[in-house]
Amino acid sequence: MGVRNNVSWCSMVVAYAQNGAEEEAFLVYLGARRAGEEPTDFMVSSVLTTCAGLLGLDLGRALHAVAVRSCIDSNIFVASALVDMYGKCGGIKDAEQVFFEMPQRNLVTWNAMIGGYAHIGDAHNALSVFDKMIMGQETTPNYITLVNVLTACSRGGLTKEGYELFQTMKLRFGIEPRIEHYACVVDLLCRAGMEERAYEIIQGMPMRPSISVWGALLGGCKMHGKTELGRIAAEKLFELDPQDSGNHVLLSNMLASAGRWAETTDVRKEMKNVGIKKDPGRSWITWKNVVHVFQAKDTTHDMNREIQALLAKLKGQMQAAGYMPDTQYALYSCCGNLMVCQCFMLWKTLHKIAAVNR
Repeated sequence: MGVRNNVSWCSMVVAYAQNGAEEEAFLVYLGARRAGEEPTDFMVSSVLTTCAGLLGLDLGRALHAVAVRSCIDSNIFVASALVDMYGKCGGIKDAEQVFFEMPQRNLVTWNAMIGGYAHIGDAHNALSVFDKMIMGQETTPNYITLVNVLTACSRGGLTKEGYELFQTMKLRFGIEPRIEHYACVVDLLCRAGMEERAYEIIQGMPMRPSISVWGALLGGCKMHGKTELGRIAAEKLFELDPQDSGNHVLLSNMLASAGRWAETTDVRKEMKNVGIKKDPGRSWITWKNVVHVFQAKDTTHDMNREIQALLAKLKGQMQAAGYMPDTQYALYSCCGNLMVCQCFMLWKTLHKIAAVNR
């Protein structure tokens, strides 16, 4: 393209962001700035979305400063994107400050703030903002609003409030429960140890239960040792996505924690026979404006020697302090009838990686 303008740059940012290519979107934004393009409300709000996807709080704050310098921070689209970004990146206090200082709010803004509270499991504040939203009568909640509120109730332990909202959402707001709402209420009930009630709701669903619905039930059964019901959920998941290693691993771990070693071995053998491999776990942090990605058992990071040394030191200190890892839900590997627990992986958490890079 011979000549680029603000519209073409913004179009590329949005295209990348909407297709999940957050890093590429951010690089396009940097290219636009180097080319002399001034940040617009549309461009900044689009790039803020990429920061939320990258969990880049420092990047988001830098963009916030750009918005302030460009006098577009009070724009409702930019401000809403800021609330969304801060909420998803863990900067809930920053999200609150932007939200409560906004002269006016739209549905996206309200949803972003409620979603931010849901992200950290702050159900009480999520419900408080939701109540203010519906009492103001200026904004009508949509299905996303209710997904966020139900998620907050689930993560925050407000089972009664969340279940009542699910039961009355059609009557109060004219919103028919969608598959996302069913997944939320199943998760809500399972976290409270009510897996049988959750299964009853699944059986009465007017649509075919999705992977997220059965996954929520399986997760709850694993958490509370409901092995037989968990098997039902797992079989449904295998039908919907036979190549997903996570469901097989979850089932095998649930069986292992119940001491059903032979069945655990059978699940692992089945995975091997059909060629299903578990994807390695990944985590990432932002340090000095660089996103560092870490993968289980990967030793290619530039600071790997320092990381491994600190992990070994932390392990020794934890053991000296009397810490014993809870291996009930650790991954199990099979070697004949021998179940070898990968205990050391329990220490390799994101927080310890972050400690290396401070």
